[in-house]
Amino acid sequence: MATPKPAEQAGVEPGAAPDLTAAPDAAKVDVPPEVIAQSLGDYLRAWAARIRAGESGVLPVLIGLLALSIYFEARSGVFLSPGNLVNLFQQSAIFMVLAMAEAFALVLGEIDLSVGYVGACGAAITVQLVQPSTTKWPWWAAIVAGLAFCFVFGAIQGTLITRLRLPSFIVTLAGFLIGDGLLIGILSLGPFSGLPNLTGTDGNQITIYHLMWGTLDPNVSWVLMAVVVSALGAYIWYGDFRRRRSGLVAPPQSLTFIKIGLIAVVGIVVVAICDQNRAALGTLEGVPWVMVIVFGVLAAWTVLFQRTRYGRYVYAIGGNPEASRRAGINLALVRTGAFALCSMTAGVGMLLYASYLGGMSSGVPGGQYVLYAVAAAVIGGMSLFGGRGKPLHGVLGGLVIGGIYNGMYLLSYDVEPQFIVTGLVLLAAVTIDSLSRRGSTSGSVGRV
Repeated sequence: MATPKPAEQAGVEPGAAPDLTAAPDAAKVDVPPEVIAQSLGDYLRAWAARIRAGESGVLPVLIGLLALSIYFEARSGVFLSPGNLVNLFQQSAIFMVLAMAEAFALVLGEIDLSVGYVGACGAAITVQLVQPSTTKWPWWAAIVAGLAFCFVFGAIQGTLITRLRLPSFIVTLAGFLIGDGLLIGILSLGPFSGLPNLTGTDGNQITIYHLMWGTLDPNVSWVLMAVVVSALGAYIWYGDFRRRRSGLVAPPQSLTFIKIGLIAVVGIVVVAICDQNRAALGTLEGVPWVMVIVFGVLAAWTVLFQRTRYGRYVYAIGGNPEASRRAGINLALVRTGAFALCSMTAGVGMLLYASYLGGMSSGVPGGQYVLYAVAAAVIGGMSLFGGRGKPLHGVLGGLVIGGIYNGMYLLSYDVEPQFIVTGLVLLAAVTIDSLSRRGSTSGSVGRV
């Protein structure tokens, strides 16, 4: 009599799929290692496995930032000086915020080409409304009005895209042109010959101007850093603790404390750099307000994307729209909201641009800025194919682009190599994204 095979002993037909809910087969299910990791070593090994599989995350852009810093510091000798680092952040702030705006479209697998001029229209409205010789609006009301315009403009674009199923490329290209025309019309209002400025003595003008150029008192900078790090650390620790208590997947406590420690170190280094005197004559020290604004936008949109139901819906739609629709997600509402938030965030970025220039004019490089926004987002790690990306990627990508331009300016390079290098970096980022997805797909197929 033939000896029965293990499958026959278990009562399973030959060739049938094993019951993965029964031991020992359940232990053989291909579970991502980070899900079952219980120690820091397990997480590090899981991280290394993801990198080998092509899921490199922010590692390439961090390596790129390190390489740029080493190269430009070695060539210029001043790239990593406190004054230049703060100046670099101010120059990159517009790119960062516009890239975070573009995240709302890119995660959906869409694109928004209108952010440069729509945001500029909102900034122009704000600058016009605070002019003391005409409307005399308080600064906060003028900012709300400008951002509200951007939100409504984005919502209209989102409605056309979702309700009429028009391509986002065409709709936002039309928004690009419409925004350019509206900007000229907005700037022609009032007695300023199209050049409203923020350099007067009025308090509302000064407040808008200080969004980019104002600084916190050094002592206040340290207190604010301590409060932010403590609040963020408590938020991270409590979130992980609650997941462990509920029996959900959570990183080991050692990794949680390492994250909090790294955040504290970064905060201390940033404030220490900013609190050094950066002025050739006189005194200029303290954390610039623009840092508070950029990190505030980063924190708000990070929470929205990763801690809210709306954020999960955006990722779900970007990953698989049909599956999301079958799951009961209102695709039209989520997409429309994403385009509205995209335009509103662009309004913040271009308001920083107005503050940087000390006013607004029709010479806004809106077309160039939208290209930089997409480039910064992709360089930072967002995917052009949808379903993947974080606001942090926009900040890192914006730093890369700002670093390239800042470093080449210090070395007195012409504008031509700046464009070429930025294009090559963008091409490398897209290549990494494409290879990463190809490797991930191959791995998934192999596990089926």
